[in-house]
Amino acid sequence: MKYPIGIQSFEQIINDGYVYVDKTDLVYQLTLGKIYFLSRPRRFGKSLLVSTLENYYLGKKELFKGLKIDALEKEWKTYPVFHLDFNGKNYNDKDALIETLTGFVEEQEAQYGRDPYHNSIGDRFAYVLKSAHQQTGHRCVVLIDEYDKPLLDVMDLPEKIRVNNVDITLEENHRNILKAFYSTFKLADADLQFVLLTGVTKFSQISVFSGFNQPNDISMDNQFDALCGITDDELEFYFKSAIQELADNYGYSYEEMHEVLRRQFDGYHFGNRLKGVYNPFSILNTFFKMDIRDYWFRTGTPTYLVRLLQDSNENLNDLTGKYYDESEFVDYRADKEKPLPMIYQSGYLTIKGFDREMRTYLLDFPNDEVKKGFLTMTANSYLATKEDAGSWVRSAVIALKRGELEKFKTLLTSFLASIPYTARRKENETEKERYFTYTLYLIFRIASCYITYIEKEQSYGRLDCCVETSEHVYIFEFKLDGSAEAALKQIEDMGYANEFLASGKMIHKIGVNISSETGTVADWKVEERKR
Repeated sequence: MKYPIGIQSFEQIINDGYVYVDKTDLVYQLTLGKIYFLSRPRRFGKSLLVSTLENYYLGKKELFKGLKIDALEKEWKTYPVFHLDFNGKNYNDKDALIETLTGFVEEQEAQYGRDPYHNSIGDRFAYVLKSAHQQTGHRCVVLIDEYDKPLLDVMDLPEKIRVNNVDITLEENHRNILKAFYSTFKLADADLQFVLLTGVTKFSQISVFSGFNQPNDISMDNQFDALCGITDDELEFYFKSAIQELADNYGYSYEEMHEVLRRQFDGYHFGNRLKGVYNPFSILNTFFKMDIRDYWFRTGTPTYLVRLLQDSNENLNDLTGKYYDESEFVDYRADKEKPLPMIYQSGYLTIKGFDREMRTYLLDFPNDEVKKGFLTMTANSYLATKEDAGSWVRSAVIALKRGELEKFKTLLTSFLASIPYTARRKENETEKERYFTYTLYLIFRIASCYITYIEKEQSYGRLDCCVETSEHVYIFEFKLDGSAEAALKQIEDMGYANEFLASGKMIHKIGVNISSETGTVADWKVEERKR
């Protein structure tokens, strides 16, 4: 089986015999509308979707032979297609965006002509669309891939440039240019057959799409929730032999291997029916290399997300595992430093539940690959320890799996002690409590990728949790500037261990007191109950 790693050309995938997950029935449904916007995380198949639509509208019927759309489409017309891809260029330079748009329009003018009376890029493109419509007798198709890259490249840059005697940021400059360009589509409505804009982030329409005939945002439409990505049924249909081969390599049964893949790469939901999809980039790389790694996360570090978290004064434990109204995470507004929309749209959080009565969505990490990678990155940035948080967690998990509680205590003590004083220094008691709560949240949530982690209760000043392995149950109660004895008593008084008494596992009750002065474990008491 040939896997299209890094190949985004539909034509090449079909002609060269690469495996292709047939989504063309959904593509056909898409063509029944006119103007769309689709948000999906990076490396989720957006460019392949654009390429598929391009070949469809160019009338290349032979490429679609035997696919689902072959039985649906009867006419196969040929339209003038304009494909603008913002990938492949860094837009940190103030002239990069206008150069990209100018080059794109000039290329189309060479074929369809230029009106000398139109000077702006938008007006020139509008004339091209009208001319193409008149010359071909068919309305135009416009496909814009990664429309938001010019904005994402510069959104964390404070430097300003002078434009028309006014100092503005590069983000403002690029937004103004794009807004003027997209206004073309309103002027050229009669000349348009189909328009699709794809990207990671849906920037507020007020800031980008004003003057544009509002596109139909299908990012959360149930009809198109599996348009990009691989469903569980598709995984079984197209990759059954690959799953079995991978299982043989790892010494798992087919069912065990399927479950490992699900935990690692599945879990994305893009609508309220909660139809799950796997990250296609990670799945294809896994089968190509016959090895499970964090493929998607390693391809890019979302530094702008870390900045947003730092600047917003919001922690991940304040954002995850909560229900939100759709308006709170769908549109990113550049004038408000709210990290949630950016984190969700970038693929680091996804929909995990839907309250039909309240019409609210539960957001959390999609899978272990994303949870482990993003939390580790956040922990390293937030805690500024010399030791990598991910490496420490793996050592700590091994100790817990082996029942080596004293070793875990040593590891925890040394890790907390390695946090610089400047990182943990806080102005008041509330902030101190919030800091230590978040510190413990980060390391235990990373650990949950390897073992079962249950939050019993969480509030400022303490983190009640339990960690469960195949042979052990660890129930922790943390206090800040309190006493380990009081923490242990709380475990007993609250009956946290009761639900595990019949498990047959060794139960460890651990009361921990952390000193805000030293920043590490000050006192530690343990009670154990053997099987």
